[in-house]
Amino acid sequence: MAYLSLVVPCLVAFYLAWNLGANDVANSMGTSVGSKAVTFKQALIIAGILEFAGAVLFGQGVSEKLATGVVDPQWFADSPQVLLLAMMAVLVAAGIWLNIATFFGFPVSSSHATVGAIAGIGFIAIGSQAVDWQAIKLISATWIITPIVSGAIAACFYSLIKRQILDHPQSTIQFQEWIPWLSAALMSIFGVIVLPTLSQPIGAWLHHFSVELPNHDISIVIGAFGAIALSFSSWRQLKTKTSVSSIEPLIARFQVVSACFVAFAHGSNDVGNAIAPLAAIAHIHRTGTVPLEDFEVPLWTLILGGTGIVAGLAVLGKRVITTIGEGIIALQPSGGFCAELATATTILIASRFGLPVSTSHALVGGVVGVGLVQGMNSIRFKTVRSIACTWLITIPISAGLGIVTFTLFKLLFAN
Repeated sequence: MAYLSLVVPCLVAFYLAWNLGANDVANSMGTSVGSKAVTFKQALIIAGILEFAGAVLFGQGVSEKLATGVVDPQWFADSPQVLLLAMMAVLVAAGIWLNIATFFGFPVSSSHATVGAIAGIGFIAIGSQAVDWQAIKLISATWIITPIVSGAIAACFYSLIKRQILDHPQSTIQFQEWIPWLSAALMSIFGVIVLPTLSQPIGAWLHHFSVELPNHDISIVIGAFGAIALSFSSWRQLKTKTSVSSIEPLIARFQVVSACFVAFAHGSNDVGNAIAPLAAIAHIHRTGTVPLEDFEVPLWTLILGGTGIVAGLAVLGKRVITTIGEGIIALQPSGGFCAELATATTILIASRFGLPVSTSHALVGGVVGVGLVQGMNSIRFKTVRSIACTWLITIPISAGLGIVTFTLFKLLFAN
């Protein structure tokens, strides 16, 4: 009977994870599908495996921080059941807004939706003093900063590839010379983002067997091996290709690898948007106290979130993938590769400064940056304006939905 009362929160959390997969994960794979580097079915397989792995293996830290970072749980120390209702309202509000955005094919930030709902509910439940307004201001600033930085980096990358390879009279020879540099850029940027996260648990696991291996050595070895393998594979195929039209399919090889890393990193970071509220509910249900910064996210909640993400992507993800991959500009693998590389670089820079950024914001900015190099006429500004509007209204709408939902829950369930 104890676990029976967790059934409804689990279903609602699955609903939010479902919509997160349909929207946030879908837009992270949009450039790869839009450029025809992978088919939609292949994107489902890539995202399904790597998003789930990233969420289950490395989603705990983000989930813990999100559950206690926007609103201080200590304000609810005397009334943990109120926090339980608040987190239920967060799941419902963020899920509804992501569902609406996905229905219209607009990529929005699940982080902003969850943060907006938590902030709105914290404000109405306790007061303005319970909300970390500095965090809200910082998140709002990323709406402007993230797409601009990502767009600038993508434009620089694409300009270089366009000038040195695509528009060069001897493009095949040029591409052959640039293979090591493209491999190094890809593996170094994604290696810094993903591999250190991967190497930490590997190093901890080896430590149990009295084997000491520096984490950075693991990253360097894996990154170097990946770069060499990717370079050799592309070089062998290039020996049999002579036409300019064959360059794009070869660049698509690099984009498939970049899509894999984006999916893994995204799963490890954004699963917390669906799981953090559920983890807090489970903690309150188990202990009768509010979760503090040192509480642990149960593994079963991460598995639930990873499963919901994959299911949502498979069933509803095509709408947002179409918007990112085809609705802004017509993408080739070279453009998609540059957009994903810019997204990774932007996230890395932001992480160095501790800034909360959105994968969708960075990716849209990267696609627009590629479009600016191709020419202003290649960009469908109507789609860009619609996406920007959904960004601007995400936090206030999710906050409003959270307030309404929390008020209804208090009327229905509070004693």
